[in-house]
Amino acid sequence: MQSRLSVLRQDMFNLYGYFGSIMEGAWITLNLALSSLVVAVFLGIMGALGRLSNSKPLRSITLAYTSIIRGIPDLVLMLLIFYGGQMMVNSAAFALGYEGYIDINPYIAGVATIGFIFGAYMTETFRGAIMAVSKGQLEAGAVYGMTRLQVFFRILAPQMIRYAIPSFGNNWLVMIKATAIVSVIGLDDMVRKAGLAAGSTRKPFTFYIFVAFNYLIFTTISTYLLSWAERRYSLGERRA
Repeated sequence: MQSRLSVLRQDMFNLYGYFGSIMEGAWITLNLALSSLVVAVFLGIMGALGRLSNSKPLRSITLAYTSIIRGIPDLVLMLLIFYGGQMMVNSAAFALGYEGYIDINPYIAGVATIGFIFGAYMTETFRGAIMAVSKGQLEAGAVYGMTRLQVFFRILAPQMIRYAIPSFGNNWLVMIKATAIVSVIGLDDMVRKAGLAAGSTRKPFTFYIFVAFNYLIFTTISTYLLSWAERRYSLGERRA
């Protein structure tokens, strides 16, 4: 009886042999989130500059982008972009004379979709942060002979970061959790690995509670780093 209990404890400790597999999925999840963040930040900055530009067509395009993306569920967008994107790519390839089938990599599709979705939220984050910086400081930099790039990197960017960090942090935490939807397109992330293990062992609670614990670790570490960044960029504000 005691030996059976010890074997059971050992099996539970290594998740019935699936511990390594789920940790591989956790690494894919983290990579997916970080890669998507790069895409989202780039789109967010471009979108914010578009919203604040003097060009009416550009403002209209970026407004339509943020309004549409924020109004459609993430899962629906994931399915639309993954399956619809494959249809468009293969249709274009067929029109160019390519008769084979092009299969889009689920990781690339996941990064592109999540980055595209959260680029809309980052657009509003950066737009609000840019608007919070005094225009007088930007004009003063131009008067002193700074170029637009110098004004951006020396005056606008440091203050914009401080104003953007709270909303940026919220978007990042939501993005980490949103990576779970890539399991529906076949990417072997942490959720999909846990689902396969749960189906094999018929112990879904054990695996999904472990996945939840891993997500909690990711978000806790992220919260600590974001708090540090907020303190770092608020030093001058606190002294004032």
